[in-house]
Amino acid sequence: MWKTILRRVLIMIPQLILLSVLVFMLSKMMPGDPLTGNFSQGQSAAQMAALRQQYGLNDPWYIQYFKWVGNMFHGDLGQSFVYKRSVTGLIGERAVNTFWLALMSTVILYVIAIPAGIIAGRYEGTKRDSAISVGSFILMAVPPFVFYLLGLIFFGFFLQWFPTGGSVSSTYNPGTLGYFWDRIYHMILPALVAGIITTPSTIQYLRTGVIDNTRQDFVRTARSKGVPDRVIFNKHILRNSLLPIAAFMGNQITMLLGGSVILETVFSYPGMGQLFVSSMTSRDYPVVISLVLLFGFLTLLGNLLSDIIMSIVDPRIRIE
Repeated sequence: MWKTILRRVLIMIPQLILLSVLVFMLSKMMPGDPLTGNFSQGQSAAQMAALRQQYGLNDPWYIQYFKWVGNMFHGDLGQSFVYKRSVTGLIGERAVNTFWLALMSTVILYVIAIPAGIIAGRYEGTKRDSAISVGSFILMAVPPFVFYLLGLIFFGFFLQWFPTGGSVSSTYNPGTLGYFWDRIYHMILPALVAGIITTPSTIQYLRTGVIDNTRQDFVRTARSKGVPDRVIFNKHILRNSLLPIAAFMGNQITMLLGGSVILETVFSYPGMGQLFVSSMTSRDYPVVISLVLLFGFLTLLGNLLSDIIMSIVDPRIRIE
């Protein structure tokens, strides 16, 4: 398995290189440059030309690309033109916020989806199954950004149960217990709506798995031998039904990380998603390029993690 993992990791390298070239080319094809709108006010044409020369923006795109790659190998992703700080430090700071938000969303997702999927599959055709299935189909029909807005308006503005923006209040000092709990408090609403809106697919996967495994020959054989239904369900049906969910876990986490763009923008949460949107609008290309590469890497990593988790859960499966 380790050889396969190493081979998959090595395959990621040319994929990320191709992605970086495409993103870099596309960013240079867009109108304007990082200085447009950020430094142009109060600057003369001569001063703007001098700044573009200083930052190497007049060089061909491939020269700029190789300079960027050379700096990247030294841990330098460039400087943000908007935030006036290193891209590495900026993304690292925002990545922590996005990671904890995605982790909380994933916990909420599985806390809701796994029991609901099990109940719907085990009691197929009953009112409980119908209620869960109807709820899942309704959530599938609602666009995520609409669900985010409804959650923000109802729980944030109408009921005022949760903050409507930010990641922590300015009244708490870093390192204190109040600071820690306030950060969690700011994450609850975006994590809750993100977790709920992603439950339908997991519920349906698990429901279908439970129903299919209930009808398998090994279940009929176990029942004919007098094995109690509780043992059959927990040991055979449920275990086999959870395999697709386990395989999907790695992809689910990376989808929440990559899908944070809309979520964090709606809730004004200072993570990588909000940083990506603000950097795009301000043409802060060093940040944009670095974030696109990071999202691409997370997607590839999620696929690999899903295969690894699947092989651990079921030893009969080996990743290829």
